[in-house]
Amino acid sequence: MRKSILFLGFFLASCTFMRVPDFFVYREIKTQNYKLASWQKKLNSNTPIRIYIEGDGHAFNHIGMPTSDPTPRGTFLRQIAFNDPHENVVYLARPCQFVKDKNCQQIDWTTGRFSKKVIDSMAQAVQKIASNHPIVLIGYSGGGLVSGLIIDQHPELKVIKWITLAGVLNHTKWTESLKLPPLKNSLDLKKMPNVEQHHYVGDKDEIVPFQLTQDITPKNITILSGATHTTGFDDYIHEIYE
Repeated sequence: MRKSILFLGFFLASCTFMRVPDFFVYREIKTQNYKLASWQKKLNSNTPIRIYIEGDGHAFNHIGMPTSDPTPRGTFLRQIAFNDPHENVVYLARPCQFVKDKNCQQIDWTTGRFSKKVIDSMAQAVQKIASNHPIVLIGYSGGGLVSGLIIDQHPELKVIKWITLAGVLNHTKWTESLKLPPLKNSLDLKKMPNVEQHHYVGDKDEIVPFQLTQDITPKNITILSGATHTTGFDDYIHEIYE
């Protein structure tokens, strides 16, 4: 654990620095396939747990080649999670982000980023975090599809609400629309989960175009005027925190 914390501190110092609020505790969650990084604030055992699931991170470089470390360079979702005023809030990273794990392979953040192996591990982490508590899942970018697949593949989890921020909802339609290589080793959502949900996407987002989200789910969507993939959410943050 000490080596992991030292590595984490070195990494954060070498990338975008972000102060972690006092109530959040860093914890590594061991699942069947991966170690997953999380920051957890648990102050009330009687209220739902809000779990923020990170996007794809630094999976590809500026010329579209896979990287050796998918840890996100930005702080978009962490900032939203750390400012969430609710008593039980968890930021959950994706496999191979923030931690060194001998089980990690490049496929885990490329064509297999939504594989059954990945989704089952994320669901296992959610279960360990929440236990028997109601869960609100908030997924950013590719984390939107991860959270949706968790709900779809693991109905035993007590997810009471699903929120996506600039979220991919169907990777087949997404890769086709942007003329990207197909994610041949990944699961996909065939239909929207039957759970209360809301999806926020910017009208200036070039990574997850709002038209694509609108085509997939014309209901339960808010199109943010002037927002991109990482900016313009401030005016709607009170809704996300509701």
